Amino acid sequence: MLFNSIEFAFFLPLVFLIYWAIGYAHINDTLKLRLQNIFILAASYVFYGWWDWRFLFLIAFTSFCSWGSGLLIAGANTQSRSKAWMIANIVLNLGILAIFKYYDFFVSEFGTLFGINTDSLLLRIILPVGISFYTFQALSYSIDVYRKQIEPTKDIIAFFAFIAFFPQLVAGPIERATNLLPQFLTKRQFCYAQSVDGMRQILWGLFKKIVIADNCATYVDLVWSSYPTQSASTLLLAAIMFSFQIYGDFSGYSDIAIGTAKLFGIKLMRNFNSPYFSRDIAEFWRRWHISLTTWFRDYVYIPLGGSRVGKWKIVRNTFVIFLVSGIWHGANWTFLGWGTYHALLFLPLILLGKNRKYTNLVAEGRFMPTWREAIQMILTFVLVVLGWIIFRAETIAQAWDYVQGLFARDLFSIPHIISRPFIIPLVLAILFMLVIEWINRAETHTFAINRTIPLQWVRRIIYIAIAVYMIYFGKFDYNQFIYFQF
Repeated sequence: MLFNSIEFAFFLPLVFLIYWAIGYAHINDTLKLRLQNIFILAASYVFYGWWDWRFLFLIAFTSFCSWGSGLLIAGANTQSRSKAWMIANIVLNLGILAIFKYYDFFVSEFGTLFGINTDSLLLRIILPVGISFYTFQALSYSIDVYRKQIEPTKDIIAFFAFIAFFPQLVAGPIERATNLLPQFLTKRQFCYAQSVDGMRQILWGLFKKIVIADNCATYVDLVWSSYPTQSASTLLLAAIMFSFQIYGDFSGYSDIAIGTAKLFGIKLMRNFNSPYFSRDIAEFWRRWHISLTTWFRDYVYIPLGGSRVGKWKIVRNTFVIFLVSGIWHGANWTFLGWGTYHALLFLPLILLGKNRKYTNLVAEGRFMPTWREAIQMILTFVLVVLGWIIFRAETIAQAWDYVQGLFARDLFSIPHIISRPFIIPLVLAILFMLVIEWINRAETHTFAINRTIPLQWVRRIIYIAIAVYMIYFGKFDYNQFIYFQF
């Protein structure tokens, strides 16, 4: 079920009403909590099974094995047995992920490399939606139990709800058990202010998705389908548009997910923090897909030694983290190329000890950035845009051809535009998004305008204007979110 579908428009209010009807029923708190968890689990399975009910068996199996592994890890009488149960769960979950997501790719590449026909060995199975997200969430639980950062739960319903919680099930944020699981084990109270803030964030997420991302996609797909014949200026515009497409699409999903969770009294971690206002690549990665980058930092990078090792190991660790991040996105050499590209950009910063130079807020205490900050943000954005070309391409050769096409004499010509009535509302929407996110860059989320715009009537005008803009310029084709494929 898609957040931007008519089905979800009926699904969410119905689930919300039943959930809180249970919450205010005249029964004891223990039973009330259990019934709420049972209901939210059932609703999450309906939400997930809307694509293909067969996927439910896989997520239930992953949930059961990870829940059981937590009990076995904690109950082991020796450290070695505890570690063995953790490794067993990691191997099982990564094995399932590898079969569904990577098996056919590597078998095909092996056949191509050695000139062997491997068609008969291919499984050609459908990739379950969101498998990378809920697999990593399950893995973090068993690792955290082994590290004694969380006590294993015997409540199987609460654990299944933690893995399958429908707002963040398909495309994150990738939650840690230390944050999300305890929320399913404690009583939840309806909070009007939190729910209003959730609705505000949902509105902003839908605006970014159906107005910005989906309209950008129309132009981007058109240019990419005929990129060898397009001018350099057109290729550049399409690359910039894709940068806003993927940001509007993915951060829009995260906003809807986090806002929806607030309606149920659940707090999810922030997943984006104005990444296009970054002053270098290191800052960009602290602001982009935060739940994934911190996951790799805590469970891969730091265990390898992080940056507190010799320089050669720092180089190794940096490439490992970015290559793993690349391959996480999918079985294609372009994702590995994209990861390598960012590793090369990140490496000088970490070797020079400048990777944490910008941990403060850009233009802190000021409304406008300095010229230096503005130039840094523009240069970082340009580097990120070039990386998105590799990410968007179907092959490395295609990415290279596209980049080469940018360095033609007609780079400063007027780009080909589908139509003026199409492009002007889109550009205005992007500029509006950037202004709002700049104003709210210090807030808990970028549409927390209740703090930066204290006048209620002004906020209401903004809400109405956004809704009207979506009606007139939004694309209601129920386009799938980009990160569903990952």
